[in-house]
Amino acid sequence: RQDDWRGRLAWTIGVSHRRVRRYPRAMLTLSLWRHAKSSWGDASLGDLDRPLNERGRAAAPRMAAYLAEREAMPECVLCSPAVRTRETLTLALAAWDRAIPAQFDDSLYLASPATLLGVIRSARQRCAGLGTRLLVIGHNPGLHELALALIDPAAAARPNGEALAELTAKLPTAGLVVLRFEAASWARVRAGTGRLVDFMTP
Repeated sequence: RQDDWRGRLAWTIGVSHRRVRRYPRAMLTLSLWRHAKSSWGDASLGDLDRPLNERGRAAAPRMAAYLAEREAMPECVLCSPAVRTRETLTLALAAWDRAIPAQFDDSLYLASPATLLGVIRSARQRCAGLGTRLLVIGHNPGLHELALALIDPAAAARPNGEALAELTAKLPTAGLVVLRFEAASWARVRAGTGRLVDFMTP
């Protein structure tokens, strides 16, 4: 049943599991980070304008430190323009010991898996100097659905089967998914080809 679900989602986002031609491959690291916990305290604010709450402001730097410890520091960040994603990024940048280029992309706000994948595939055009490590900060349900669609279930089942089961159940606020791909470029990232390296929650 899970395989059928993955196949339907792969079809929905317009990608194929097939590899027809072979190209020289690089090891690409893609980190998908759901924004930290936001506040619902001000009913006058629209969804786009909701800030982080105290719990979210504490979680974001911890997750940023985790990325640095795991040697998955991004070379570029693509971020939704929502206040809660912007504040997540601001706290992460403060926690890192170097400047990381960041781009805010309106299409990432509440984006579908298909839109997210399109942004990732065009990341080299959006991020000057991007090499092999990219971070996307966004929202559920699209981010969660994309993460599951990108993972190769056979590869994930070996060292990280428990992590995959937890991720399948939920991608909570501030949850971070780190995937690696053997691909010639970001434009060649495909569903079902990513290796789940880490799934971390606050």
